[in-house]
Amino acid sequence: MFRPMRRFKNQITEDECKEILKTEWRGVLAVHGEDGYPYALPIDFMYDEESGKILFHCAKEGHKIDALKQDNRVSLCVYDKGHSEGDWSLHFKSVIVFGKIRFITGEDETYRAAEKFGAKFFPTREELDSELQNAVKRVQMLELTPDCITGKRVHEK
Repeated sequence: MFRPMRRFKNQITEDECKEILKTEWRGVLAVHGEDGYPYALPIDFMYDEESGKILFHCAKEGHKIDALKQDNRVSLCVYDKGHSEGDWSLHFKSVIVFGKIRFITGEDETYRAAEKFGAKFFPTREELDSELQNAVKRVQMLELTPDCITGKRVHEK
């Protein structure tokens, strides 16, 4: 169903892909937008190693939400900071995730997802608890179930 990587010698392992998903904070989420145009947007995410799913938070309405209601298939691109010590050339690892988004509903499930998500970004539990109290009723949590995860190493010189 998903194409094999053309430059298979540059492919990284599943463990390397998961490590990038665990450590990086932002990626680019692509959805099927309006009038056949793709809609890609920078977004914060959290990889839940236990479930193998990826969590996002967003507003409850907007272009992304409308697009996901029409078609829940997405692509997420994440790349690391790269390595360039004394080297001018492009050198990084990237991960592409294809999968389907589920809208998390229900107050308890939303709270648990927001709590997991927030734990990655807030430096203290107190800050996280404060944010959860203020924002959890206004947030839409999304869960990406991967169908395919691939990654590659890029080093062009």
